[in-house]
Amino acid sequence: MTSLTCIAMLLVGVCLAQSVSQLIDKKLIEYASDRYGNSVVKKLHTWGETVVAQQPNSEQQKLQVLNVFFNEQLRFRDDIDIWKQEDYWATPLEAFAQGAADCEDYVIAKYFSLVQAGIAEEKLRIMYVKALELNQAHMVLAYYATPRSQPLILDNLIDQIKPAGKRRDLSPVYSFNASGLWLERMRGNSIKVGNPNRLNRWTDLLVRMKSQGLEAWFKPPQLGN
Repeated sequence: MTSLTCIAMLLVGVCLAQSVSQLIDKKLIEYASDRYGNSVVKKLHTWGETVVAQQPNSEQQKLQVLNVFFNEQLRFRDDIDIWKQEDYWATPLEAFAQGAADCEDYVIAKYFSLVQAGIAEEKLRIMYVKALELNQAHMVLAYYATPRSQPLILDNLIDQIKPAGKRRDLSPVYSFNASGLWLERMRGNSIKVGNPNRLNRWTDLLVRMKSQGLEAWFKPPQLGN
């Protein structure tokens, strides 16, 4: 290995470390350590390192890696068992602390992670659906390669990412991201009806994320600078 190669690898390592420290910053570490202990702080560092490592990769790779990462890191449990509430949208920190998540918690963590990995927010939508085989409400993350593309569905129920047309077990109801709210009238057709501030649980989630030191995850990264 040449000295130039060593220097280049060192510089890459320094840049990655700086990027991770921007996401897993002092405020977040102090909050997590005081409230949950060092074991959760380690999970946060693993999360940050995994996300930053995906930044140079293709969007398909980012989707695959981060979808499986959360499906493996968190075990599924209902909100009533975790939080003693029927419907609670946990922050990623809260999910890591519990080591468990309901469907919306997986989606929230994947959404913010993929944005930080470099996927544009407008390509991602948190989608409320009905899981037909389970006969219950469910939430998934939809990825649109282009505005007119059939979305790919990221789901905690399965690791495989499939086009929406091949998920006949799901019936979409509404979707949203940081900038919009849509009614899903049929597959491949949606109508924008406003902004996500109409969703009380979403606004409450953002407030809690900010108070916990997760505010850095709101702003897309400046890649390539």
